Amino acid sequence: MVTLLFASCQKQKEHTASAINPQDSVAVMTSYGVNTLISDSGVIKYRIVTERWEVNQNRQPSRWIFDKGLFLEQFDQKFHVQSYIQADTAYYYDQQRLWELRGRVRILTKDGLRFSSEQLYWDEMKHELYSHVFSHLVTPERQLQGSYFRSDEKMTRYYVSNSKGSFERGDMQGDNDTLQSAPDSAKLKLRPQASPQPRNTSIPIMH
Repeated sequence: MVTLLFASCQKQKEHTASAINPQDSVAVMTSYGVNTLISDSGVIKYRIVTERWEVNQNRQPSRWIFDKGLFLEQFDQKFHVQSYIQADTAYYYDQQRLWELRGRVRILTKDGLRFSSEQLYWDEMKHELYSHVFSHLVTPERQLQGSYFRSDEKMTRYYVSNSKGSFERGDMQGDNDTLQSAPDSAKLKLRPQASPQPRNTSIPIMH
C-alpha cells in the first residue's frame, strides 16, 4: 500500500496558468463617462468629455487611449466657449507628448477658424499641428482645402499644399503674403487677422 501511495504522489501534476505577456497586461487606469472640468489659477478654463479613457503604460509606446471619442473645450472668464477640439478616436503618446486624432476631427478656434479632417497630429514639443490627409479650413474671409496641412498650435499661421479654395484679392498682395505655385502643389501662407495680441489657445492636458 505504501508503494501504491508513493506511485500515486509521483503522478500528481501542478496546475499553473501560462505566463502573462506584456501585451496582455491591464491598463493602469480605465475610466468611463468622463466629464471633467480643469481649472487654471483657480479659474475653470477647460473641459474634457469622453466615454472611455484608458491609460496603458504596457504598450509600446505607452499611451492614453480615447477609443470612444474625445471632446475638449476652452472657456473664457465668463465661461463662454472660446474653442474646441473633437475626434472619434484619440491617442496621446505621453512620452513623446504627441496627440493623434482620428475620424471626424473638428476644431474651432477663438478667431473663428474652423478645421476639419480625418486625421490630425498635435506635437506639443514642437508646438505644431499637421495632417497628411485631406483637410478643410474655413475662416470668416476665406476657405482652403488640401492634402497636407501644417500649422502652429494657435492656428494663426498655417501651410496647405495641393490646395484649392477662395480668398480675397488683397491676400495676394503685400510683402507679408506669399503664394507659390508648382505643377502639383500650391503653398499658401496667410497673415493672421488684425486683432489684439492673442493668448495661447492651445488646450493643455494633464501630463
